[in-house]
Amino acid sequence: MLRWIVFIVVYLVMGFYALQALKTVTRFPYVYYAFMGLSLLVIGNFVYQFTIGEEAGRVLSRPKSYAFGFLLAMITFKIITIGFLFSEDLFRFLAASYQKFFGGSGEFSLPTRRRFLSLMAMGIAAIPFGALLYGMYRGKYNFQVLKYEMEFDDLPEAFDGYQITQISDVHSGSFDNREKIEYAIDLINKQQSDAIFFTGDMVNNKTDEMKPWADLFSRLKAPDGIYSILGNHDYGDYIPWDTPELKRQNLEELKQLQRDMGFDLLLNESRYLQKGSEQLALIGVENWGRGGFKKAGDLDKATAGVRSEDFKILLSHDPSHWEDVVIHHPYHFHLTLSGHTHGMQFGIEIPGWVKWSPVKWRYKYWAGIYEELGQFINVNRGFGFLGYPGRVGIWPEITVITLKRKSSVAAA
Repeated sequence: MLRWIVFIVVYLVMGFYALQALKTVTRFPYVYYAFMGLSLLVIGNFVYQFTIGEEAGRVLSRPKSYAFGFLLAMITFKIITIGFLFSEDLFRFLAASYQKFFGGSGEFSLPTRRRFLSLMAMGIAAIPFGALLYGMYRGKYNFQVLKYEMEFDDLPEAFDGYQITQISDVHSGSFDNREKIEYAIDLINKQQSDAIFFTGDMVNNKTDEMKPWADLFSRLKAPDGIYSILGNHDYGDYIPWDTPELKRQNLEELKQLQRDMGFDLLLNESRYLQKGSEQLALIGVENWGRGGFKKAGDLDKATAGVRSEDFKILLSHDPSHWEDVVIHHPYHFHLTLSGHTHGMQFGIEIPGWVKWSPVKWRYKYWAGIYEELGQFINVNRGFGFLGYPGRVGIWPEITVITLKRKSSVAAA
């Protein structure tokens, strides 16, 4: 209870301080009241959703996610506005102190706030505020198809030009628009890839979250199959269960649901994709993550039936597995496909110019293709969303990779 009281008091103080910018910009009282009313509505809804309105058995229900999203937008607006106001107030205080002690007046009188600075503060604060709202309204379903060609010296000739589609981090428990998900499924099929790979986090917590969407994902088609692995959220570790048996049952139901949808779920296993007399090895591990995340992935077990000379594609949900284990393994894994980071669902990307997200402070490999020790990884930015119910700058991703044999490229 104490933390809620402290949080609300701090939030209200921030609101009162930010209100001073409005009072400098306009003299219409209804603007002040509208700002205060909106601010109170946002904090009231947030407190309600996370206390007496909390939905049992879920970490973040849709109402809670939206309550968090609106609060994040409002706090961002206030913090930026306050940053400008505090800087000016510091200057006003120093100016008044100088006037009192060295100006000869003997009085301490603060200069009035400058209207231009308040306007600039609110204008700048409105940019991330609007972006966060847009991310909740449109950005979360702004699906992008990212296409890459990747060249390998030892790719089997029969797989020259082989195309794969990767999706990751569906988080079906967060979906709220069937039409948009149907569009995304059609967009995946439109790529006409030879194989589709899903790299984990089908749900937020429970198998039931996926059931309303299973018929849509069952429409995915690829000549050589659809292959999947588990992510950290698929194990149901982030909610309480009445008994361990219910938790185990939930996981088994999710495994069966994926199979019913036509997914070949790899649980520390491997498969061979065949083209004529040539093949490549597809390996899928369970989740393995650094920093307290579940470590069920067993790379040695998964590669038990794989030869060292095989061309290998590895599906592993968390890119920290690639950094800590995969690239140092005795086997050479030509291409690893991961997800997990979501690109934090927030950042700035201008191809060829800027690629930034706060998630880079936690994950060295957080979005796109990287190379280490002659091995490659693609970190998919995610299909769905979790927590903040939107995306800003880091859009939901469908990755299409065409494998090329380097000698054939040179000959062309």
